[in-house]
Amino acid sequence: MISFLRGIIEEKEEGRLVLDVNGVGYELFVSNNTLSSIAMQGETVKVLTYMAVREDGVFLFGFSSKEEKELFLKLITVSGVGPKLALSILSGLNLSDLTVAIKKEDVKLLSTIKGLGKKTAERVCLELKDKIDLAVQPEVKFDTNYNEDAVMLATDTLVSLGISKNEAYMLARANASENATAEDIISKSLRGYRV
Repeated sequence: MISFLRGIIEEKEEGRLVLDVNGVGYELFVSNNTLSSIAMQGETVKVLTYMAVREDGVFLFGFSSKEEKELFLKLITVSGVGPKLALSILSGLNLSDLTVAIKKEDVKLLSTIKGLGKKTAERVCLELKDKIDLAVQPEVKFDTNYNEDAVMLATDTLVSLGISKNEAYMLARANASENATAEDIISKSLRGYRV
């Protein structure tokens, strides 16, 4: 098993990284989080890896942090979640938002991730909520009584302003309260939003 690779970044594009390790090019599948946090092309980097051996080939998955790799390993234990879907889930939200969403069983937020349906999102929450530690994650407090229609309307409006769907939902959900209208949520969300 290959635990990590240290080499020069030869190619870097969405979902993929090619590392030159002593003249051998290793293709790694990576999340958007790893891609954005890793060094630039031509620089030397250490990438943690997971190797999946299947009948159609051998695949290497790369991670910029130990926390991301650990969450990936937990995700692939869930029935119906393979390595490629796990990587999509890791690409859908930043690590802290993802762990909070799983721990708080926020199926609606998880369902906004491309390729992750409601049933699988529910399974992820059910199977992983007790296996995820929030000790090092920032505590995000969501009001449990809120107007779902106002949140969805606010989310759509924030998306129309150029904010990604996942981030827009997270912002709207964080600023929602029992009596908040969509306008209230949008106003609060934009006040704290940094481009």
